[in-house]
Amino acid sequence: MTITGADRKRPGDRTHYLYLAVIVAVVAGITLGLAAPDVAVELKPVGTGFVNLIKMMISPVIFCTIVLGIGSVTKAAKVGRVGGLALGYFLVMSTVALGIGLVVGNLLDPGSGLHLTQALAKSGHAQATAGHAQGTADFLLGIIPTTMVSALTEGKVLQTLLVALLAGFALQAMGPAGAPVLRGVEHLQRLVFRIMSMIMWAAPIGAFGAMAAVVGATGTAALKSLAVIMVGFYLTCGLFVIVVLGLLLRLVAGVNVFSLLRYLGREFLLILSTSSSESALPRLIAKMEHLGVSRPVVGITVPTGYSFNLDGTAIYLTMASIFISEAMDKPMSLGQQLSLLVFMVIASKGAAGVTGAGLATLAGGLQSHKPELVDGVGLIVGIDRFMSEARALTNFAGNAVATVLIGHWTKELDHDRLHQVLAGRAPFDETTLVDAGHSETVPAQPDAPSLEKTPA
Repeated sequence: MTITGADRKRPGDRTHYLYLAVIVAVVAGITLGLAAPDVAVELKPVGTGFVNLIKMMISPVIFCTIVLGIGSVTKAAKVGRVGGLALGYFLVMSTVALGIGLVVGNLLDPGSGLHLTQALAKSGHAQATAGHAQGTADFLLGIIPTTMVSALTEGKVLQTLLVALLAGFALQAMGPAGAPVLRGVEHLQRLVFRIMSMIMWAAPIGAFGAMAAVVGATGTAALKSLAVIMVGFYLTCGLFVIVVLGLLLRLVAGVNVFSLLRYLGREFLLILSTSSSESALPRLIAKMEHLGVSRPVVGITVPTGYSFNLDGTAIYLTMASIFISEAMDKPMSLGQQLSLLVFMVIASKGAAGVTGAGLATLAGGLQSHKPELVDGVGLIVGIDRFMSEARALTNFAGNAVATVLIGHWTKELDHDRLHQVLAGRAPFDETTLVDAGHSETVPAQPDAPSLEKTPA
């Protein structure tokens, strides 16, 4: 399989224009907020309208990704030890990343002092939040929907999650008979994500309205808080890759993480230009085989990791949730943060590389735990595009490290080959993605899974 220059350029072309449009909209919103704060605050409904479009997609996104995610687990488990080990590793590392995001978010305290709820009250947008206490029994009974369909139409995220889990496990139990239904859900997911992509083209308008309203109400305090969370997020992602993944890679496989990152330098540049780790998927598969990992391990670990090993996204979701809760003067308790962590672990699976899916997952988590915080997603829209590169780069680095580690654990990694490649003595052929030489070193098994289908 060969990637031409046109193929490399195509995936990021339109997204690049959207990225530039969001930047222009954010700058325009900040300018208006500083120059005419009274006018800017009245634009709050513009940002709210965009958030409502995102909220509209929460239930279908969660339903499709969870049902197909369980189907992916089933397929991965059939390949035996490699699939089970990969899934266990992905679950642990995603949880670690979420935990790190919670710790850093609480230490930075980026949203404190903004008082967005009071500052924006004069924009005429009041939250309808009924304030009676809810007992444990009422909460648990509230998770059960009136009907399976009502879970998808009433916007109750936990009800949607319950129905999706039941549907996924039922399809798993049906075996081959459930395959047509899974294919139908897959087509439905494509439709949902296409609608989400269309909605994301309204992101510049939403970012303009939200940023203008916030800056108009709080002045430069909002800019300082946004700068804190952005810098904190980038530093957290960097420390996670270098310290957590780097230490694990050194202790387990004896590999220097900087050598591995240097080997994947071209892929990182490709991701940086497209803001999506999906664009480098074929090259990662080829380069991991060239590095000395057997083809079956690469074929299982890399595609599965693109749906289940989203370290950068995990850090982003938790830090953004804490930022929003503090900015709106509605901080979450430790128990709420931990339950939100559990929700994010489940709900973020299966939506890698999909524009807007991260925002939908963030909104879904807030909707399920503290609905009054969902409007704060409009503030994150303004800086989401600036943080997407760090998310994509961290996700990609996490999957590369995972492939090496799982290859080592399953004894499907040629260490001599790995050290030769990282030392530059066996350079990768950039003219083709087919690495014919490596298959002679570590023979591929005939039952290796097909790689023709990559995650959405």
